[in-house]
Amino acid sequence: MKIVSEKLLNELSQKAVDSPRGRMNHNFHDELSDPINRMLNALEPGTYLQPHKHEDPDKREVFILIRGKFVVVFFDSSGNPTEFIPLDRESGNFAVEIPVGAWHTVMALESGSVVYEVKDGPYQPLSDKNFASWAPKEGDPDCGEYLASLMEQMMKTHPING
Repeated sequence: MKIVSEKLLNELSQKAVDSPRGRMNHNFHDELSDPINRMLNALEPGTYLQPHKHEDPDKREVFILIRGKFVVVFFDSSGNPTEFIPLDRESGNFAVEIPVGAWHTVMALESGSVVYEVKDGPYQPLSDKNFASWAPKEGDPDCGEYLASLMEQMMKTHPING
């Protein structure tokens, strides 16, 4: 039996705070080869996930809000944001399913934010994500500026308190 408890959420969130990447996951699937990957993902504000899509192999991905506040950003093939979907209690949005082949990223808007993620498996590090060439790679010096520009665009088109 696998239980999502307050204790687990707090421990995972603290690990995300302590992580240089500002995020931490907790897998519920026993093997990376599992046909359905299930995990908690704790993300802190400022963590950067390079925009990507899951294609070839095609994979669906679902984010279900457990606590905190997120925004899922969708992009066109040129890298222009097309939609900002808030996940938080105030907006009334609690989950989003990412279609196969959709460019996207996720941003945490408050500390202690956690989603339950479900994604088609198996997890294969070399083919799990197709990263966007139009966005900085994780660790590049431009990541902070890119993330700030996404936040600015979001606030212009879809103001979210965060």
